[in-house]
Amino acid sequence: MPSDNTERLFLNTKPGHLFFKAAIPGAMGMLASSLYYLLEGILVGRVLGAEAFAGLNLAMPFVIINFAISDMIGVGSSVPIAIKLGRGEKEEANGIFSAAIVMIIIAGFVTGGLLFASAPALFRLMGADEYLIPYAVDYLRAYACFSPLTTLVFAMDNYLRICGKIKGSLMMNIFMAASCVIFEMFFLFVLKGGIATAAIGTCIGMSSAVLVVLSIFLSGKMELKFNRPRFHFSLIKTIVSCGLPTFLSNVSGRIISIIMNVMLLSLGGADAVSVYGIIMSADGLVMPLLYGTCDSLQPSVGYNWGARRYDRVETLEKYCFGTGATISLLFGVFLFLFPDFAVSLFVEGESTGIHTFGIAALKISAFAYLVRWISICTQCFMSAIGKPAYAAAISVSAAFIFPLILIFTLSPIGLDGIWMNLPGTAFLTALLALIILTRYRKIVDKEKSYSIDDSI
Repeated sequence: MPSDNTERLFLNTKPGHLFFKAAIPGAMGMLASSLYYLLEGILVGRVLGAEAFAGLNLAMPFVIINFAISDMIGVGSSVPIAIKLGRGEKEEANGIFSAAIVMIIIAGFVTGGLLFASAPALFRLMGADEYLIPYAVDYLRAYACFSPLTTLVFAMDNYLRICGKIKGSLMMNIFMAASCVIFEMFFLFVLKGGIATAAIGTCIGMSSAVLVVLSIFLSGKMELKFNRPRFHFSLIKTIVSCGLPTFLSNVSGRIISIIMNVMLLSLGGADAVSVYGIIMSADGLVMPLLYGTCDSLQPSVGYNWGARRYDRVETLEKYCFGTGATISLLFGVFLFLFPDFAVSLFVEGESTGIHTFGIAALKISAFAYLVRWISICTQCFMSAIGKPAYAAAISVSAAFIFPLILIFTLSPIGLDGIWMNLPGTAFLTALLALIILTRYRKIVDKEKSYSIDDSI
């Protein structure tokens, strides 16, 4: 049964107060956890130059795929852990928790080793030249070496939230972002290192955050505690099945990035890859705010949906959609009016190719944010009310299906066709989301009819 405090928070707190109480920490936490990617790109581009920045962007999809495997285990294990805790079966929950940690570490060794060994061949297959390959290989191999430890970071975030440590999750993300920046600046500015040391600095920062959180769990003061891991087929199947949607979403997006990089290398070389990296870095600044705002509301929306308080659900979603629209539109306007500022953050001096490509590309990309918020808010809403098929349809379409279609449809236009991929995907996904939202009223009517039937 839910506690009185939970009921008081979700059902009795005014929707406006509940929104700000949940959304702001959630958005800030997700933003903090993403900032180090943005800051790393800025530091590498300005200190080491355009080719190093291009190498980083070639390697980044593989880095994210590596993290996606551990994220799948972290997300997938969170579901059975939370269910066991809700039933009062703490020993079983601790066994799943311990097994998941071991699985992530083993996966980190395996995927890290594979990426380290295959890095040169991967980038040659993508069409990178001999000047660009060393940057990409050094960057990817540095992450691969730290893989068994750094890949725990996203799981630790999930486990802190399960234990009710929402502020602890926020503090971990802030500490991690700050540590990554400090270590990377030390290696770049003090030790005068190259791209490998930049990646090592980031990995040390991430590892520091992981070790701090692990020490807290090892202290035995958290609700989840380490015990003897319990491995069995049904557990592994449950973890994989629960985490698979997140994994597929992450990996499909990275596959699109790899395909895009291959085409960019053929159409515009390293400069075009750098510009695509700038677009993705800019997108990585606003997306955590949008996802963090919507995702942090899911428990309260789901709770009210389960309690059949549809009036509160709709009020909370109005706050969510309104805030998402405001953030997205303001960011789009800024990107359209000041594209040169965004480019100058990553590349020092006016490199003709990057600035020419970059300003045009960012202006085109800015149109995506007219509607980007629609699909994100709808996806999170559908997840919150227990309609995962709708959420998955939006997620996979946005990350893979629509971008893949547009890559081959628009590629004859040249680079402008590549830059049009993001706004084109945004508009198509927004249309899909609006179609799904039209079914929302039918869902509500059906749920209300169940409520009437139950009361008879």
